[in-house]
Amino acid sequence: MSGKYLLDTNIIIALFAEDPFVKKHIAKAREIFIPAIVIGELFFGACKSGRPRANTARIENFAACNTVLACDIGTSRQYGYIKNLLHKKGHPIPENDIWIAALALEHELILVSRDEHFEEINVLNKVSW
Repeated sequence: MSGKYLLDTNIIIALFAEDPFVKKHIAKAREIFIPAIVIGELFFGACKSGRPRANTARIENFAACNTVLACDIGTSRQYGYIKNLLHKKGHPIPENDIWIAALALEHELILVSRDEHFEEINVLNKVSW
């Protein structure tokens, strides 16, 4: 399946680990986008790692070579919509993941994640690599 994808943190970590399944799918994708929130999560992981300088440099390079999407008023609108859906269902998910899902909806992208809690957002187009 080729298309326009938004990558979650766990997919980028798998890519950094040279996961062949993820690499194969990325090679077939038409366009790849990275949420700014995910870059923040990666920097957090780098800060608490045993190799913060090397990991930070890797993230900086990755971000420079990809399209990073930041949140704006449109994202905020989608966030409110998603958070309300989850509230009504009584199934909250982590706040960062709501923002990531909001970016996917706003830009009409397929979210790539291995996190099952995104299944709670039935309006979200999601795949798992």
